[in-house]
Amino acid sequence: MAGVSVQAGIPANVFRTGGRVRLADRRRLFGHAAMTIWLTGLSGAGKSTIAYELEARLVNNGFSAVVLDGDNLRHGINRNLGFTEADRRENLRRAAEVARLMNDAGLIVICSCISPLRSDREMAREIVGERHFAEVFVSTPLAVCEQRDCKGLYAKARSGQIANFTGVSSPYEAPEQAGLALDTSAQSVDECVDSLFGLVLHCCSPAAMEGVGDEYHI
Repeated sequence: MAGVSVQAGIPANVFRTGGRVRLADRRRLFGHAAMTIWLTGLSGAGKSTIAYELEARLVNNGFSAVVLDGDNLRHGINRNLGFTEADRRENLRRAAEVARLMNDAGLIVICSCISPLRSDREMAREIVGERHFAEVFVSTPLAVCEQRDCKGLYAKARSGQIANFTGVSSPYEAPEQAGLALDTSAQSVDECVDSLFGLVLHCCSPAAMEGVGDEYHI
């Protein structure tokens, strides 16, 4: 477009606008810090089940928390995206941007997305911000996930009805340094949620807020 230069996809005449409410104000309001828990793992690993159980546990204990589920996002904000590598990357970029906005509002975000590539998860970490991001690997083995086949997707992938399916015709790169690993074939849902709840307490408690500046996140 004439007269508009673009750097990193953002027009030069577009500027960020800040409000008067800072992250520290929201921490005082909610009584906890904001963070994003990024659950990654194969389809059928148990990510969504764990995410919603954790959300309920947090809310019942006075935390402000919300789940961003990968499938649900594809019914709305990501409904125009397919499953090519480029579309999957954009799918995760949008999820991370939404998570960051919710963190800016003071919320704890539990993001449940397969997110198979390390590079895409690192992109999400950069968008959300290192201090607000915790990667959790739901490490349930492929054989167990395929045996469950909760949505019948593995059978379709094996028969060629679904292309680019993670674990079958598309790779999954396991995290090398996840903050936490959970195997739902060896741990119960309650045990997994206990571990995640402990992670939140460690990262979002008043003690964890000490020394954190009164800055804007955006």
